This record gives sequence, C-alpha cells and structure tokens, in this order.
Amino acid sequence: MSWVLWLKALHIVAVIAWMAGLLYLPRLMVYHAEAERGSAQSETFKVMERRLMQVIMNPAMAVVWITGPLLAWAMGLYVDRWFWAKVALVVGLSWFHGQLSVWSKAFAADQNTKDGKFFRLVNEVPTLLMIGIVILVVVKPF
Repeated sequence: MSWVLWLKALHIVAVIAWMAGLLYLPRLMVYHAEAERGSAQSETFKVMERRLMQVIMNPAMAVVWITGPLLAWAMGLYVDRWFWAKVALVVGLSWFHGQLSVWSKAFAADQNTKDGKFFRLVNEVPTLLMIGIVILVVVKPF
C-alpha cells in the first residue's frame, strides 16, 4: 500500500500547484485589464499568463485528474456520497480553469472586454470551491 501514499502525495502536490495558479491567474488578469493595450506592461502580463497556464496549471490539473480517480479506486472512495460531491466541485474548478484559458486567450489577442472589477469578483470562485472540497474531504459530512 506504500504506492497509495506516494500517489496521495503526488495528488496533494498537484492540487497545491493547480490551486496556486487558479488563485493567481485571475489576480494577474485584474492588473492586465487595467493596463493599456499594447503597452510593455500588457505584453509582460501576456507572457506571465501564458507561462502560468502552460507550465504550471495545465500539467497540475492533468495530474490531479489522473491521480484522483486512481486514489478513489485504490481506496474504495467511489462508493462514498461525499466523494461524488467533491468530484462535482472539482469539475467546477476544471470549468473555471477552462474559463481562465478563454480569458487568457482574449488578453493575448488584445480582445479582452472585461474590466478589473470582473476579475476581482471571479477571483473568489476557486476559493469558495476549495473550501467546499476541503470540508468534504476532511469532515466527510455524508
């Protein structure tokens, strides 16, 4: 069973990396939305957003989606109702990740139509989902 512990450790590391990106990218977008299009600052944000998504967030999400189901199978969690509620919230995080990708591509093409206030608001979404996930995993309320 030691392989399960290694798998769990890898899953946790991937979750931390993914969450870091999900929390940081919308904050970058707040500042990017307030930067003048075509400015050096805007171009720097484009590079930062692309690298964060491609180098950290996409690989971390992939590892989460690979290790999570493997852990559920190895530990027999797929029969627990709290687990399926958690999966629903992780699907929500994945949808949010996809939205961040769409918005990042709009910024890269200088076609963003959303303001800093919008990105400040959506910056709270991953936090709320994360709170729900942590409660489900630790408390297992049902």
